[in-house]
Amino acid sequence: MRLRKYLKQIQLHLLLLPIIIFSLLLLAGCGSEETESDQNLPEEEKYIRLATTTSTYDSGLLDFVNPVFTEQAGIAVRVISQGTGAALETGRRGDVDLLLVHDRDTELAMVEEGYFVNRHDLMYNDFIIVGPESDPAGIQAALSAKEACIMIAESSSKFVSRGDDSGTHRMEESLWNETGVETKGRDWYYSIGQGMGDTLRFANEVLGYTLSDRGTFEATRAGLELVNLYEGDPALYNYYGIMAVNPSRHPHVNYEYAMEYINFLTSETGRELIESYEVNGTELFFTDIELD
Repeated sequence: MRLRKYLKQIQLHLLLLPIIIFSLLLLAGCGSEETESDQNLPEEEKYIRLATTTSTYDSGLLDFVNPVFTEQAGIAVRVISQGTGAALETGRRGDVDLLLVHDRDTELAMVEEGYFVNRHDLMYNDFIIVGPESDPAGIQAALSAKEACIMIAESSSKFVSRGDDSGTHRMEESLWNETGVETKGRDWYYSIGQGMGDTLRFANEVLGYTLSDRGTFEATRAGLELVNLYEGDPALYNYYGIMAVNPSRHPHVNYEYAMEYINFLTSETGRELIESYEVNGTELFFTDIELD
């Protein structure tokens, strides 16, 4: 009896074997189809990650140019808005595909160190010093940005610093260093660790001065009582560079799509698009860069 039962079990297994084999082949085929579909993503799922400064984001420039790029290339741009220092660190870690920032000396040094490749001087705007219309420090009479800072310090007028290691903050620090004024611990100096938009709003609340890129100020001035009190010093020119994260250092980055974006913005079409962007009738960014 036991032998007969054992033989029946063997026969049953033999009958089921073709079904099992067929099922395994079917599953393998489904797996191949999924892999193939992953490699051919719909255009709306293609994207790059761009780390950029709060000034390019808050000014509205990227909302103006990125849809044009996406329409032409079928690649979405996911923007991470940070201070330049934080953006450079994000790129150094390989957490984005490319950067658009404004700290030229640091950018060039990090390209030399191998973190970034294919850097281009893309555009520039300028910094201005804004404050209450009453201008308690009288900086409208200043002959340079350095002199304006000295006048603010000597009058103990309120000054609001971004204090966030952004490109704007680094520019501001270089101005104070030139004056020899020690700002740390002064009751008239506010370091708030915020982006440009929030810094302008805080300066508005305390009726203080602050250093701003022209673009963000123009984009937000409708809700502010601050006015542009000092401009024009060549020392306040603000240069932006665009560069890709080095794929040799971070193989996972989407270098191909990043280069499509870089080539688009640095092309004649891209530069014309940048220069056509205006806020309140004012052109905010220029691409005719001449550097030594």
